[in-house]
Amino acid sequence: MKLLFERSVPGRKQTIFPDLDVPEVSFDQTLLRDKAPRLPQMAEVDLGRHYTELAKQTHGVNDGFYPLGSCTMKYNPRVNEQVSALSGFTDIHPLQPAETAQGCLRAMYELEGMLAEICGMDAMTLQPAAGAHGEYTGLLLIRAHHLAKGDTARTKIIVPDSAHGTNPASAVMAGFTVVSVPSNEAGGVDLDALRAAVGEDTAGLMLTNPNTLGLFDPNILEICRIVHEAGGLCYYDGANLNAVMGHARPGDMGFDCVHVNLHKTFSTPHGGGGPGSGPVGCKAFLAPYLPGPQVTKSADGSFSFVQPEQSVGKVRSFYGNFLVTVRALAYILTLGKEGIPEASEAAVLNANYLAHLLSKAGYTLPYGERCMHEFVIDVGPLKAETGASAMDVAKRLLDFDVHPPTMYFPLIVHEALMVEPTETESRETLDEFVSLMTNILAEAREDGERLHGAPFTRPIGRPDEVTAARKPCLHYVFDEEA
Repeated sequence: MKLLFERSVPGRKQTIFPDLDVPEVSFDQTLLRDKAPRLPQMAEVDLGRHYTELAKQTHGVNDGFYPLGSCTMKYNPRVNEQVSALSGFTDIHPLQPAETAQGCLRAMYELEGMLAEICGMDAMTLQPAAGAHGEYTGLLLIRAHHLAKGDTARTKIIVPDSAHGTNPASAVMAGFTVVSVPSNEAGGVDLDALRAAVGEDTAGLMLTNPNTLGLFDPNILEICRIVHEAGGLCYYDGANLNAVMGHARPGDMGFDCVHVNLHKTFSTPHGGGGPGSGPVGCKAFLAPYLPGPQVTKSADGSFSFVQPEQSVGKVRSFYGNFLVTVRALAYILTLGKEGIPEASEAAVLNANYLAHLLSKAGYTLPYGERCMHEFVIDVGPLKAETGASAMDVAKRLLDFDVHPPTMYFPLIVHEALMVEPTETESRETLDEFVSLMTNILAEAREDGERLHGAPFTRPIGRPDEVTAARKPCLHYVFDEEA
């Protein structure tokens, strides 16, 4: 499709501005452009059609099945949007006096309490603006704790080889050195390797449980004990909390701090580079280091801000992305104490249902059919048999208006497709997905080379993704620049 600049016609306009009815302001010439910005010139109807055409080419959870493993693309109830749009939440300013925003402070206070209860923590902060931002914040708490004790030798963070890529990145950003430990044959942490890795230089462990293979580590209590006995702390990556919320709490497993991806577990919009939220919780001994200010409740029932004694400082302007947290509060209150565990039960049920049927259809599941909220398909055997790769299967799904599963992750499965159906999908949708995957399997066995050209019906076919990633074209070249 054409870009707006390519649709532009000199002199074409959309709106005639009314006469100026306020005092005119003149700016110093040094503050003005040398020439007017080059903006597209077009009629309103053409602009509307352009963005409508773009919308038709996007795919979201409202368009169809979105089994993007690890990202938890669950349906976001409309009531969350309605609540967050209430004027009492939107018509405020972060700098206004706390006594004039008591309802907003109460919402923050109550959400922190609910998240702390769900995670088994003693305190929370809503400041972090994303999951990885939460990881970084949690690691700052760990670093502050060790430094406060004068333990400057603890400079290493242990990360399993099945971890999210943001874990080692966050650890390095927080000033630590990363030590990777391998997985065992069952997909969990290799305990012998962990014992060999810990020592007087261990600051902590970062772990996702269930992990990125969709497996709950049965040795989780022993894992935390090994790290604690070495003097380190345990950090829980809450990316997969959707599988266990209401049934198992990170704090009860032995973790000292945790971040929560509100978009994954508590049904808020994904950030996509914009407003996200990754609250961080911790045990009481780490609470003095939390980012400030925090909301506190007085004896008279009023709310105000306080600064933790040894705060690591702000990690986000003001108090985080407030309206995102309001959506999460609405979600939790809607589900209630009974609905929270039911949601995780349905997520696990849906994943196991899909895993069983896809295994029965002929796909290879390297760690078996039993899983938590997600599972990994190994397309390696199919590729060896037919030449069709995980990328080919994923691209073929696009022809049927299904978003592909996560590809080539985790890295320990080389031709991986990670599938997460979430709890919000019906059995009929899951059955349709199994039927599509079964048909693609048959296509691969009939002519695997043909799938290299998928998708066949999309506006864009198979781009050169390596070149697109390494040499992105981010600047439109006008005729006179060519």
